[in-house]
Amino acid sequence: MKLSEKALEIYNQIKDEQTKLGDLRKMASAIKKDHELALELWNTQNYFAQQLAILIMDKKLLNQEIINVLCNDIEKHSKVEKLNLMDWLMANQLMKDKKTIALIESWLDSTSSLQRRTFWYYQGRLRWVGQTPPPNSEELLSLIENRIEKEIEEVQWAMNFTAAQIGIFQEEYRNRCITLGEKTGLYKDEVAPKNCTPNYLPNYISIQVEKIKKQ
Repeated sequence: MKLSEKALEIYNQIKDEQTKLGDLRKMASAIKKDHELALELWNTQNYFAQQLAILIMDKKLLNQEIINVLCNDIEKHSKVEKLNLMDWLMANQLMKDKKTIALIESWLDSTSSLQRRTFWYYQGRLRWVGQTPPPNSEELLSLIENRIEKEIEEVQWAMNFTAAQIGIFQEEYRNRCITLGEKTGLYKDEVAPKNCTPNYLPNYISIQVEKIKKQ
């Protein structure tokens, strides 16, 4: 697909591996919303161009069919890039509109692993930001207990993240979440990078609860 003059000029500035997220945000701020330009940049399949495209998309034009196409394109990237792109899409577009939030909430059993991961990551983020937890924690925990060991790695991580946030912010479920981690053993042997919280639920929850107590 031949790029328009405007799209080509922008693409040539950001296709380089030295591009930083701050650079993309500055460009997006100057461009504002331009869905047509976003689609041009998206179709280059370039990682940085797609990140910029996400920032300037019109969220009102996103529906399930279009998101499915975006997810199929995202799947073509490496593991790190595809998860970054999907999380970027969620944070900068999908969480900004009631219509797309409703779509996220419908992805529990999506055939797309990226969409299932987004369902769980969204549920965890609702709690992580410190607001009053939604009333579905009991239901979510039951689903996690029944499904987490059968899920693929990227979805497991998001389910584990949600269980951690439930355990951190809802004391009545804390022991249950810790027991879940002990039972599955997920991430028990993982070595967390310096200054990062481990993913193993018993450690994850206890460390974060102590931090909150000290605040």
